[in-house]
Amino acid sequence: MRAVVQRALAARVEVEGQVVGAIEHGLVAFVGAAKDDDDADADHIANKIAGLRVFSDDAGKMSRALADVRGGVLAISQFTLFGDVRRGLRPSFDGAMEPARAEALYDRVVAALRARGLEVATGRFRADMRVFVENDGPVTILLDSKRTF
Repeated sequence: MRAVVQRALAARVEVEGQVVGAIEHGLVAFVGAAKDDDDADADHIANKIAGLRVFSDDAGKMSRALADVRGGVLAISQFTLFGDVRRGLRPSFDGAMEPARAEALYDRVVAALRARGLEVATGRFRADMRVFVENDGPVTILLDSKRTF
């Protein structure tokens, strides 16, 4: 699995003009599943998101995680993280997992984050979403359960 995680002062996601998920401060996590991902990959990504130490301490050093700052997570499904443009300009999504299985892994990430006591808001799987992020920093981190980058 892959995730792009952004530190946010506030974020929300809308579907058909209606807010379906929102957080105050915390992390926005765009999460996508690859064809060969499994439960272990979902657990790895959830652990990384929950444990990322990207919030400043009193000295201004990034050393605090979500639980330390009482931050929330806005988790957005994002198959386009597997868009491959190495052979041209039109992305190929051949590396992305088929939707039914991908949704189950996305749901597992969300459940794992909630099991840690974190506030988690979500978008709507396979919906056309508008995501609004007020970046903090900006701080953007790339996560990959296969550790390819």
